[in-house]
Amino acid sequence: MRISVVGCGYLGAVHAACMATLGHDVVGVDVDAGRVADLAAGRAPFYEPGLPELLAEAVAGGHLTFTTDVAAAAGADAHFLCVGTPQRADSYAADLTYVDAAFGALLPHVRPGSVVAGKSTVPVGTAAGLAAALADVEPSATLVWNPEFLREGFAVKDTLHPDRLVYGVPGGTAGQRAVETLDEVYARPIAEGTPRLVTDRPTAELVKVAANSFLATKISFINAMAELCEVAGGDVTQLADAIGLDERIGRRFLNAGLGFGGGCLPKDIRAFMARAEELHADPAVSFLREVDSINLRRRERMVDLTVGVLDGRPLAGARIAVLGAAFKPDSDDVRDSPALDVAARLQARSARVVVTDPQALANARLKEPHLQYAATVEEAVDGVDAVLVLTEWREYRELDPGKLFGLVAAPRVVDGRNALDPQAWRDAGWTYRALGRQ
Repeated sequence: MRISVVGCGYLGAVHAACMATLGHDVVGVDVDAGRVADLAAGRAPFYEPGLPELLAEAVAGGHLTFTTDVAAAAGADAHFLCVGTPQRADSYAADLTYVDAAFGALLPHVRPGSVVAGKSTVPVGTAAGLAAALADVEPSATLVWNPEFLREGFAVKDTLHPDRLVYGVPGGTAGQRAVETLDEVYARPIAEGTPRLVTDRPTAELVKVAANSFLATKISFINAMAELCEVAGGDVTQLADAIGLDERIGRRFLNAGLGFGGGCLPKDIRAFMARAEELHADPAVSFLREVDSINLRRRERMVDLTVGVLDGRPLAGARIAVLGAAFKPDSDDVRDSPALDVAARLQARSARVVVTDPQALANARLKEPHLQYAATVEEAVDGVDAVLVLTEWREYRELDPGKLFGLVAAPRVVDGRNALDPQAWRDAGWTYRALGRQ
């Protein structure tokens, strides 16, 4: 099929490359000329495992092109809106500026009978307004909502082999034709057995924010249990193992620690609360305020643990190594990163902080330029008074505490992700502390 992808940031670049990999002819459109130049050369402008190879192959094969000219989208059978919806500066609500701009630019180039599929995470009700605007310009085209469910670090896999496909379509023959178009777009995943759910548009808009709210709630629940474990003398990791064996609960997303961040979960649950308030249904999601509060409390608790591990030495002037700047491993994304936030809080209290990360240092420097950065773990921990593991990169989980022992001024480690083996570090002579454990 002929496909256009409008917006080639994280979501759009991955979607465009994967659609070309599935055999479609794809044009990606973005207003950022630098980003377009990188993508057109087959270079990923951000870190995502597997994406550079897909981009290079699809661009070289002629199935994938990128441009700043939205007119190149004309003639496509399906258009995908993949622009960002960040949190507004003045409220919890989602900022739809980019959605509105991209949709408005695309409208003159939508041909009769084509499908415009929104993939951006938007407040429920957005699709209805866009559908009305589309009907005014091209009545035979159809607006649908096709939410994305990407995990950073696994986005290529999640696009090529999704765990579900959701189509939010209107009723009648227009909806039926849209389903047929999307079925052709996703023919290969469907043939592999991917579940496909056809819903109305409001339900499809709600799916992503509802899913993220549930995951955020599960993470904050186990972190609330970590707070209780700390005062009661329990071990939150063993607690999570025990309750996770209940098949109704499951073990995934019960990893207590520093909490969630990134560009999705925090802003999505806040936008969900804001939209519910607009619909006069805010009591239904009022619990999300405590979910958000629990999550943010973990960051200050990490500072408290750092102070405690110093055994009476003032935090001011103490040298602290922070391992991790990205909000999660296998990503260079530092948006609302708990790790970078903790580093900044420690710096604000006059600690001498040095941060390292395998992929996110360039983005971290842009966000927190006042911090000191190191290219390697060995450089970061040299002569420090405490080491904080705040992003659970594999190389940090597999660190040899014996080898690091001789590099630090004092062997103290605070495990913000419960990612290390406490006994191995203690046996190597380290003082070990973690969130939710003794």
